[in-house]
Amino acid sequence: MEIIEYLKAALFGIVEGITEWLPISSTGHMILLKELLPLNVSEEFWNMFEVVIQFGAILAVVIIFFKQIFPFKLKDKNSKETGIKAYVHMDIITLWFKIIVACIPAAIVGLLFDEMLEKYLYHYVVVAVALIVFGIAFIVVENWNKTRKPEVNSLNAITYKTAIIIGTFQLLAAMFPGVSRSGATIVGALMIGVSRTVAAEFTFFLAIPVMAGASLLKLVKFGLNFTANEFIILTIGFVVAFVVSIVVIKFLLKFIKKHDFKVFGWYRIVLGILVLLYYFMTTAKA
Repeated sequence: MEIIEYLKAALFGIVEGITEWLPISSTGHMILLKELLPLNVSEEFWNMFEVVIQFGAILAVVIIFFKQIFPFKLKDKNSKETGIKAYVHMDIITLWFKIIVACIPAAIVGLLFDEMLEKYLYHYVVVAVALIVFGIAFIVVENWNKTRKPEVNSLNAITYKTAIIIGTFQLLAAMFPGVSRSGATIVGALMIGVSRTVAAEFTFFLAIPVMAGASLLKLVKFGLNFTANEFIILTIGFVVAFVVSIVVIKFLLKFIKKHDFKVFGWYRIVLGILVLLYYFMTTAKA
């Protein structure tokens, strides 16, 4: 019986690793998977589990983009300068300030209304509608972008104003499950002239403080009183999400160099329709 739960934990880790970075809504997929294949754990543990395994996905971003996000650099061994062996990369420090500014709207809403939003909005219909609406948004924005050239083609070119606008779109994901944090921020970035690659990378970086903070809060709230079985389940989900995330992030970065995001828009629309059909069929039977 325990082996089955471990396999389920691995499956949740796979789904998290894939859907966290593709703009198709990790929360929506996790809600649906839980309904179809629930873990045999307490509700309190599940609420912590689904958030903390996201930290495994975050570690993948940290490792892949370490040179781009770590501001403290070692001096070149061949440098003629003496004394201090390391220096601070101010462009990266500035980038982090922009990331923090972009995260403020979602952080405020998450801290103040997390339980209320989870209680009233974590529902099939909300998830399905959000999937469909943002699926349509991807297609519309990408069609619109065919005749436009991106104005922001590097992370350094992102201004504080741009960061705040992207952060405001991230707020939608914090409020409505099914929107997709990466989906909302990418749509917002594309609309204001950010290139696909820069939009995706900035979205990855935005996830670090948001999801790390959410994971820490959930752990503190749940405490560290895990049973041995719960600890194994959490570890499996965490590690699998980390490994899968590395593969998916690298895939996405290669994919968007030659393709747009419309395929994800169509996927969201189809999935949203299927979710609505499933909901109305099960409601009718009841």
